[in-house]
Amino acid sequence: MQHAFRPSALVPPGFAVEGAILDGATAVITVRSIATASVYPGCGGVSRRVHSRYTRRLADRPVAGRPVRLEVIARRFRCEAVLCVRRIFAERFDPNVLVPSARRTARLGCLVYHLGLALGGRSAAAMTRRLMLPVSNDTLLRAVRRRGKAPFPSPDVIGIDDWAWKRNQRYGTIICDLERRKPIALLPDREPATAQAWLRCQPQISVVTRDRGGGYALAVAKALPQAVQVADRWHLMENASHAFLAAVRGSMRQIRSAVGTMTINPDLLTAAERIQYEGYLRREDTNATILALAGRGQTIKAIVRTTGYSRGLVRKIVRGQRSDVFRVRENSLEPYLPWLDAEWAKGHHNATALWRRLKGQGFRGSLRVVSEWATRRRRADRIGAETLQRVPAARTMARLLTIGRDTLSKSETVLVAAIEACVPLLVEAREIIAAFHAMLRRKAEKELDPWIDRAKGSLVVSFANGVIKDKAAVRAAISSSWSNGQTEGQITKLKLVKRQMYGRAKLDLLEARLLGAN
Repeated sequence: MQHAFRPSALVPPGFAVEGAILDGATAVITVRSIATASVYPGCGGVSRRVHSRYTRRLADRPVAGRPVRLEVIARRFRCEAVLCVRRIFAERFDPNVLVPSARRTARLGCLVYHLGLALGGRSAAAMTRRLMLPVSNDTLLRAVRRRGKAPFPSPDVIGIDDWAWKRNQRYGTIICDLERRKPIALLPDREPATAQAWLRCQPQISVVTRDRGGGYALAVAKALPQAVQVADRWHLMENASHAFLAAVRGSMRQIRSAVGTMTINPDLLTAAERIQYEGYLRREDTNATILALAGRGQTIKAIVRTTGYSRGLVRKIVRGQRSDVFRVRENSLEPYLPWLDAEWAKGHHNATALWRRLKGQGFRGSLRVVSEWATRRRRADRIGAETLQRVPAARTMARLLTIGRDTLSKSETVLVAAIEACVPLLVEAREIIAAFHAMLRRKAEKELDPWIDRAKGSLVVSFANGVIKDKAAVRAAISSSWSNGQTEGQITKLKLVKRQMYGRAKLDLLEARLLGAN
């Protein structure tokens, strides 16, 4: 059944249309209120005595691609209360239609708010111009800030984590309601005292998921001693992998001895490699001095005072992380080495011709890369079977030792077998880390204590000590279904909002946009 269209359908409820004209490209609609009385908010009295009338000009939602301006014939009323201080007051309307002193209707204000919430300032301002309701970017952000964040129900299970205002310099804290899957608060820093003050206002919280950092653990322990702390499983697995990588870095000397690369023939070095080798010899003198002091039982702090070297450098040397001869990084020629070896065996020794053929296969490196490789091959052929072998980087070695054997090439299999035969402690560390990963995946909580006893005497003892200090949270991570993954996802959304505003938004605007979007 069709209904007749009425002009009053274009205006907010509670108004009647007096007239409509076109003022250039703008549609001007004159309206008046259909109410016969108004309530004075000061004393709450209702008045029907009209004192005078005046016109309010308001922006409203566009119609048929034209901006709309409402001219409201508003009234002033006399207050009939004897003791009222103000005798004359302006007409009040429904707050869901028009609020006092507003320059736009509530429904247009809602549209402006959601545009600012979704797009920010400049992007939303460009969109409003296309929608025929031009609003400045500052006005859009003010609309978002004015509403702020809505009150949230008291959470029982929360996730807490840090996020970067500026990486490695300044951090904030995000708190999420894991049951409702929503962020509920942003804190200006990640200090334990700040988190502790917020947590004290929420005594009903029973479960807190967090990362492995000690700051949040301390804040939760002080503010909510009855709450169960759950360490994040992803961070646990990442920490375990980093522990094995640190074990590989600390075993690089033994690895080089195992694969026979401790002796270097300078005649096989290119000019760039010779410079690196001379630097290595200078570094070895420094390494020997610091290792000798460490062998006498001196602490890292004492070695720093004695030698004047930085703490980071001394720590790397003591842990065996500064013994690389060359900068071991992936070369742009690596994917093409099998093809080059085959062509060299066929007698194609012209570096320029090889480079041109490689460019046809998609190689994007320079001629010098291929020339240095050809020079090294010629020298090796002249000298004989003695060749220079490079040990891959520690990260590459960790990957080769942990991936499946069926995915390794023949040379990689031989390399891994040599390392396993000569560095059994590294094999034991790999098995311990693999057992920890399997324990997390299977949720085998009973295996935690035996695993700790096994890891105490291995190369990953530092990781085991960290697990012991945070044992209750690690045990809860194995057995509990709660995880900090939701919080990490909200941090990703927060980073998107922050970058939309070029990193210049303050905390209140970030909080209003992030919490309002949920």
